[in-house]
Order: sequence, then C-alpha cells, then structure tokens
Amino acid sequence: MTTIGFVRHGITAWNKEKRAQGSADIPLHEEGIETAKKAAERLSNENWDVIYSSPQLRARQTAEIILEKLPHAELKFDDRLREKSGGEIEGTTEEERLERWGKKWRDLDLGMETNEKVVERGLSFIEDIRCSGEEHILIVSHGGFIENMLRALTPDREYTESLNNTSLTILELADERNNCVLFNCTKHLL
Repeated sequence: MTTIGFVRHGITAWNKEKRAQGSADIPLHEEGIETAKKAAERLSNENWDVIYSSPQLRARQTAEIILEKLPHAELKFDDRLREKSGGEIEGTTEEERLERWGKKWRDLDLGMETNEKVVERGLSFIEDIRCSGEEHILIVSHGGFIENMLRALTPDREYTESLNNTSLTILELADERNNCVLFNCTKHLL
C-alpha cells in the first residue's frame, strides 16, 4: 500500500490579504516560515521516504524546511504539483474581483485552469509514484491542488472545510478503495 501525506504550504502575505495566488510565485511570510518549522518538527517523528514538492516558491520553501528535519528523505520537484492557475484573478481579492467583473465573475472566461485539468495532471503524478515502489510519500503543494486531488482520489468522502496552511492530510492508496485517514490536521500549531 502507498501512503501519501499532503502538506499545504505555509502562509504567504497574499494568503493573509486573501489574494488569489494561483501560478504567481509568492514567498512564505515570516509566519509561514515559523509554521513550516513546526510542521517539520512534527513530521520528523514520522516515516516518510521521499518528499515531492511543487516548484512554486511557497511550496519549495516549505518542503526545504521540512527536509531539514527529514535528512534521510530525498526532495524532488514536479511541475504537476503546482497550484491551479488563476488566470486574470491572480493577485486580486474577492472585493476587487466583484468591482472589476461583477457578481458573476466566476462564470466569465478569465483564463483560469479548470478543476478537470488539475485533476488530470495530478492523477498522472499519482500513477507515476504508485509505480515507483516508494511507500511513504510526502507531497508539499497548494490548497486548490490538494482539495481537487482529495475529491478525485476519495470520491465517496465529502470535504466541507478548506485546508489550513501547513496542515497534514494522509491518504492510503489501495487497489479497491483509497482511504483518507487524517484530514487537515494542524496539531503541530497548537
């Protein structure tokens, strides 16, 4: 069985300002660095063979901080783990979107990547790692990406809350049915 731990990157200034990030390469905020260190400390007591990360700066920084506490693990970057592209909405707040495009801005073609495309590239990555022989895989990525993957990999489960920054979600991948054994856990931040 393959176990995957999804870690959402640490908080950024744009997270704090509630700006859409998408493919923008935003660094971690000072607070994000500190919470990534707490996540790393928590993960140091667990058995992870390899860390895969989105190459986007906020995820890369989070993964590198985690790697410091998991020196036996190898860190690999994969572009398929990047966040859903936000097109024209990147860098804007909800208020700014309403001002520019009106209440139905979500119905407009603003160049955003579809959830289907995110799932397609994400499942391609999952299939590759399933064939790799690695059993305990940590993936550092983004809220939108992880949420799309959870819905695709565990369609019988309903997820109603958004993922917190540096949260850990663990899936066990099986031939018959994948199982989410931990969701959005931030006990390391308490």
